[in-house]
Amino acid sequence: MRNLYTLFLSVMAILSTYSLNSPHATATSIANEEPYTFTTWSKQSAEGYSGFFEVTEDRSIKESRKIPIHYVRFPAIGEKTAPPIIYLAGGPGGSGIMTVNFRFDMFMALRRYGDVIALDQRGTGLSNDLPNCESQQTVPPLKAISDSEYIRYHQEALKECLTIWQERNVNLSAYNTKENALDLDDLRKHLGAKEIVLWGTSYGSHLALAAVKEIESSIDKLILSSAEGLEQTIKLPARTEEYWDRLQQAINQQAAARAAYPDIKALIRRVHAKLDKQPMKIKITQHDSHELDYLLQRRDMQQIASAFIADPKSTAHLLEFYRTLDLGEAPAFDKVPKRYFPDGFLHPGVAISLRPMATAMDIASGIDNQRKLEVKEQSKTALLKDYLNFSFHYDGLAPELDLGKDFRKKLISDIPVLLLSGTLDGRTYLESQHEAISGFSNTTKVTVENAGHNLFMASSEIQDTINLFMEGKPIEKTTIMVELPDMAPKKY
Repeated sequence: MRNLYTLFLSVMAILSTYSLNSPHATATSIANEEPYTFTTWSKQSAEGYSGFFEVTEDRSIKESRKIPIHYVRFPAIGEKTAPPIIYLAGGPGGSGIMTVNFRFDMFMALRRYGDVIALDQRGTGLSNDLPNCESQQTVPPLKAISDSEYIRYHQEALKECLTIWQERNVNLSAYNTKENALDLDDLRKHLGAKEIVLWGTSYGSHLALAAVKEIESSIDKLILSSAEGLEQTIKLPARTEEYWDRLQQAINQQAAARAAYPDIKALIRRVHAKLDKQPMKIKITQHDSHELDYLLQRRDMQQIASAFIADPKSTAHLLEFYRTLDLGEAPAFDKVPKRYFPDGFLHPGVAISLRPMATAMDIASGIDNQRKLEVKEQSKTALLKDYLNFSFHYDGLAPELDLGKDFRKKLISDIPVLLLSGTLDGRTYLESQHEAISGFSNTTKVTVENAGHNLFMASSEIQDTINLFMEGKPIEKTTIMVELPDMAPKKY
């Protein structure tokens, strides 16, 4: 997710300590690769190769510059039975190389079938040489402002950044999912492979689907989770409302949680109404332990909720926030991992900043007029309004970046697809995920009960299912049950 980028910056220093010369790695015939020992934060390690290949930044411009795309390759162990398996991180903006720290066991397990590639997509991680933009726009931290004013601050920030990037010769038109997909074919050629397997989650699934549209003959199969269709960059608020109902059903399975949260929708509405009537002055603890005053408004909670509903574990924290506010007290935001929060919230009074790849990719994938009307209408009564995907408010500000209706048109393909979907995913929804692959004729859909957006490591059965798919064996168990975390209020 997007707020992981802050964590990524700190990780770069750690990455620089990894050994690039391993005595155990074998020679490689692939250009621009060096032996590499990947050591995770938890001190697990694996031998592989650090490499890069060059692509044309903007394929529509004859004299466009070449940019390097970096990756780590873990070579296959045992008998090689599949083409290279390329991991596509979410976001947009996530680093595939950094993700190995979170999903090391999965990367290693898939080596049974072929080389496994952790890719830093263009504009991300080690493949990024683009400057971030800090605007002149600062949202007042202690003044109650309307939604329209808040959105206007961000729209003005985008306009400023578009100008700044243009002045710095940043070609945002080259940072879209179509170009990103074509990079995958260049990677295939670089690896000397006839086909590739794409393993993507969230935005990574969006990229994988775009690759089918652009380079279908180069793709062997797709392993997707938390799928985001080509027309689904902006989620439908009505689907989020249905998610709250599924969450309530899950909460009702636990006596203590059910007693604390008998009606989560009513709880959220009460708190939003209370904050609309009287925003709450709170203190937000900074990295150096000093505190900043902030006026917490209804909109803040809608944005926090949009980030926290990704997974049940973070949703449990969110419900505790709402319960605390309902009791008239300030939530213990500082007791919850900072990675869960939306960008900027924990640093009030700081100028709005934007990252080029993440910003441009979402704008380019865009939204069609009919879906835009649906989002506007549904957001009028939705608990989170239209804050789940903020790029909705950038629509029309950079029309030259939009890839257009053809990009978002429904896919038709017979490529084998394995889709894993969590019932408590608050970012991409079961119905939407199934719609995203409805044009594929060879699909296996596996539902993971009680799992959220980041489901890959939720159960060993998920890896077992992926193994069966890679081996071409039938998958008879299409529902996997994982334990629901304790959703009852915590004592910090």
